[in-house]
Amino acid sequence: MKTVDCLLEDADWAIEDLAEKASLTNERAEAIALGRWTPSPAERQRIALAFNVPVEDVSWGHTMDPRNVRYRRFGFKDVKDV
Repeated sequence: MKTVDCLLEDADWAIEDLAEKASLTNERAEAIALGRWTPSPAERQRIALAFNVPVEDVSWGHTMDPRNVRYRRFGFKDVKDV
């Protein structure tokens, strides 16, 4: 079972390739590939079809540590700044 980012790497695709082939926006495709967004059942079907793999062979869901979301959005504050 592989994640979408692994499938992208195996296919040597960019986010834009996935977005086009699965009829997603670039932003949604990126969020799914980074594990920040769990795709809907319809999106899962389109993504699996784009990669030519069964839906059951893809690991869906959040893979990003929630603590990293704040860091990615706002950066790391030094302890003395808190």
